Amino acid sequence: MAAPEAWRARSCWFCEVAAATTMEATSREAAPAKSSASGPSAPPALFELCGRAVSAHMGVLESGVWALPGPILQSILPLLNIYYLERIEETALKKGLSTQAIWRRLWDELMKTRPSSLESVTCWRAKFMEAFFSHVLRGTIDVSSDRRLCDQRFSPLLHSSRHVRQLTICNMLQGATELVAEPNRRVLETLASSLHTLKFRHLLFSDVAAQQSLRQLLHQLIHHGAVSQVSLYSWPVPESALFILILTMSAGFLQPGPGGPPCRLCGEASRGRAPSRDEGSLLLGSRRPRRDAAERCAAALMASRRKSEAKQTARGAPAARVTRRSTQESLTAGGTDPKREPLPPATSHEAPGTKRPPSAPATTSSASASSSTSSSKRAPASSAPQPKPLKRFKRAAGKKGARTRQGSGAESEDLYDFVFIVAGDKEDGEEMEIGEVACGALDGSDPSCLGLPALEASQRFRSISTLELFTVPLSTEAALTLCHLLSSWVSLESLTLSYNGLGSNIFRLLDSLRALSSQAGCRLRALHLSDLFSPLPILELTRAIVRALPLLRVLSIRVDHPSQRDNPAVPGNAGPPSHIIGDEEIPENCLEQLEMGFPRGAQPAPLLCSVLKASGSLQQLSLDSATFASPQDFGLVLQTLKEYNLALKRLSFHDMNLADCQSEVLFLLQNLTLQEITFSFCRLFEKRPAQFLPEMVAAMKGNSTLKGLRLPGNRLGNAGLLALADVFSEDSSSSLCQLDISSNCIKPDGLLEFAKRLERWGRGAFGHLRLFQNWLDQDAVTAREAIRRLRATCHVVSDSWDSSQAFADYVSTM
Repeated sequence: MAAPEAWRARSCWFCEVAAATTMEATSREAAPAKSSASGPSAPPALFELCGRAVSAHMGVLESGVWALPGPILQSILPLLNIYYLERIEETALKKGLSTQAIWRRLWDELMKTRPSSLESVTCWRAKFMEAFFSHVLRGTIDVSSDRRLCDQRFSPLLHSSRHVRQLTICNMLQGATELVAEPNRRVLETLASSLHTLKFRHLLFSDVAAQQSLRQLLHQLIHHGAVSQVSLYSWPVPESALFILILTMSAGFLQPGPGGPPCRLCGEASRGRAPSRDEGSLLLGSRRPRRDAAERCAAALMASRRKSEAKQTARGAPAARVTRRSTQESLTAGGTDPKREPLPPATSHEAPGTKRPPSAPATTSSASASSSTSSSKRAPASSAPQPKPLKRFKRAAGKKGARTRQGSGAESEDLYDFVFIVAGDKEDGEEMEIGEVACGALDGSDPSCLGLPALEASQRFRSISTLELFTVPLSTEAALTLCHLLSSWVSLESLTLSYNGLGSNIFRLLDSLRALSSQAGCRLRALHLSDLFSPLPILELTRAIVRALPLLRVLSIRVDHPSQRDNPAVPGNAGPPSHIIGDEEIPENCLEQLEMGFPRGAQPAPLLCSVLKASGSLQQLSLDSATFASPQDFGLVLQTLKEYNLALKRLSFHDMNLADCQSEVLFLLQNLTLQEITFSFCRLFEKRPAQFLPEMVAAMKGNSTLKGLRLPGNRLGNAGLLALADVFSEDSSSSLCQLDISSNCIKPDGLLEFAKRLERWGRGAFGHLRLFQNWLDQDAVTAREAIRRLRATCHVVSDSWDSSQAFADYVSTM
C-alpha cells in the first residue's frame, strides 16, 4: 500500500498547486479582461496554468516534480524550459518517457533551420544543445527573447557545454577570447572533456591578442582535453603565423606566447621540467635528412628577415660580437643573439607562459632556447665539442622591405623559430644571401651545425589523430612547416589535404610521410589527397605513396588536371627525386580501400596493375573518370583484380565510357567474390542495348554473391528497367537486395509495370530501391501508385524532381 499512498500524496500536492495557480491566474486576468475591447479570451486550461507555475518555480519544486507519476510528468515536460528539461532527462527515461519530440519541436521553433537530408539525428537534445552553445557564444541568439531559453539560475554556456562534440571557430576567431576568460573557466573545463572535433572556417587576419587567446584555447582543448580532430575550411589567404600556430599546437607542441599566463593544468610536476632527450629523439628522429636547396632558401629568407627587423629595433645600437656558449650557459644567461640586448638571468624551471619583466623582449621566454637564432642550435650536452662558426656571407646590398618587429611580427618570429627548431635543421643565424644558399652554400658545412635537438623552448603534449585541410593554399613556408611536423607526428591516424596547391611540395610531403612511416608507433592509416594539379602523374604519385606508407589502409587520391612538371630551372624544383619515381617493384602493402579520381587522358594500365598486384588485402576499389587506351587495357585491369585481389568486395566506376567494354562488364558481373558493383554514368547501354541487356541479366541471375547493383545515369529507360526485372524472376539464383536506378530516364508507366512484375513473381522484400531524378513528375498519379506497390516489396527512396527544369538547365549549358 506504500506505493499507492505515495502516488496519492503526489497527486494531492499537484492539485493544491493547481488550485493556487488557478486562483492567482484568475485574479491576474480579471483586470485585462474588463478593459479589453474585444472581450475576454478563453482562459488557459487548468493543467496548463499549473504546469506554467511549476515551470516558473522549479528551483523550489524540482525534486517534487521528479517524483510525480509518469502520466502527470509527461504533460509537464513540454512546459519546462530547456535547462530543467535537460536536467529531468534521466528521470523521464526511468519512467518510460521520451523527450525527443519536445527537443525536435524546440529545434524547429527556435533554430529555424532544417537538418540536412543526409544527416541522421540520433539525439535531438544533444543536437539542440550543441547548436544553442554555438549561437550563444557568437551572440547570434538572444536568450532573453524566449522564456524557454531564459533562466537566471543557469548559465547558458555552462549548461549546454557538456553536449558539445563539435565546435566551429570562424572569421576573426570569434569566441576564443570569451572561452578563455576567467568567468568561463568551468565552461572551458567542460569542453575539454566533451569536445572531439574543432573546426576553423573562413578565417581572417587576427591580432596578437586573439592569437594568444587561441593558443590558450588549443592548449586546453587539445593538450589537456579530448579533441582528436582539427579541420580547416576555406582559407583563401592563410595568415602564416596563425596557420603555423594551429598546426604546431595540433601536433602537440606548446610554444609559450609573449606575456601569456601560466597554465594551471600543467601543474607543478611539469613546471621546471625540460623535455628529456628521449622526447627530443621521438620528435626529431634519429635519422634527420638534410635540407634541400628550397628548404635552405626559405630558412635563410626568414633568418634574413629577422635580422633586418632586429636591426631596426635596435635603432643603431652597437652590435656586440658574442662568442658561442654552451646550452647550459644559454639557459642560465638568457638570449645570446648579438643583435639583441642581453636578458636578465632566468632559471630553466620557469613555467611556460610566465610573464616576463617589461625589459625582456616580447619574443623571448625564460624557458626558451629559441629566443635567439644562435642559441637554439647548441649541442644537447655542454661537454660536446663546439662546431666552428660558419663563414658569414654579406647580405645583398640594397635590400629593402624590412619591417619593425611589433604586433603580429613578434608572434610570427616565435612561431618560425620554433618550427625550424622542431625540424632540427635551423642554421646558426648567419647572414646569407638567399641565392648562395639555394645554390648549395651550406652543402659542405658540418651537419652538427644544421640541426640539433634543442627542444628546451617547448613542451610535448597530447596531439590530435585527424587533420583535415580543405581549400587552404599552402605557401612554401606553410608546406615546410607541415612536412616537418608530419615527419614525427606518430599519433596521426588520418590526414586530408584537399586543394592546397602543393605543387612541387608534394615531394617534400612524400619524404615526410616516408620518415613518419619509419617511426616506431606510426598510426597513419588513412590519407586523402586531392588537388587541381600535380607535378607527378596520378598513377606515379599513387605508387610513391604506397611505397612510402606500406601500412596505409585507406588511400583516396584525386587530380583534376593532367600533370604539369614544374620548371626545372627554378632552384628546388628540379623534378621528382629518383627515389620517388623509381621503377622497382612495389612491396606488398596493407591497403584495403583505394579511391582514385583521374584527370583527362589515357592512363597506363600497367602502372595501375602494379599497384593492384601489391594490394592483396584490397576490399574496395573506386575509379573515377579513368580512361584507358583500349578495351584490352581495361580488361587487363579487371583480370588483375580477379587474380590478385581475391578479397575485393566493392567495385565502383564513375564517369567512364564503358560503351565499348561490354564483354568486360559481363566478366565483372560473373565474378563470384564481388558483393557490390557500381556503374555510375558509364554509358553502359549506349551501344547494342537490345543484345547487351539480356546478356547482362543472364549473368546477374547466375550470380548468388552480388548484393548491390548501382546503375545511376546510364539511360536505362523503361525498356531497360523491365528487362532488369527479370533478375528477380522465379528461376533466378540472384540475391540482389540493393538496386540504384537513379537518373535513368524512367517514366511512371514503366515503373508501374516493374512493380507489377515484382508482385507477380512474389520474391518478397529485396531491400532498397533508389529512384532519384527520374521522370516521375510526368504522371504524378501513376508514379504514386507505382511507389505504393513497390513499398510492399522493398524500401523505396525517391524525390520530387522537376524533370522539365532539369532539361532546361541541360539545354542552356549546351
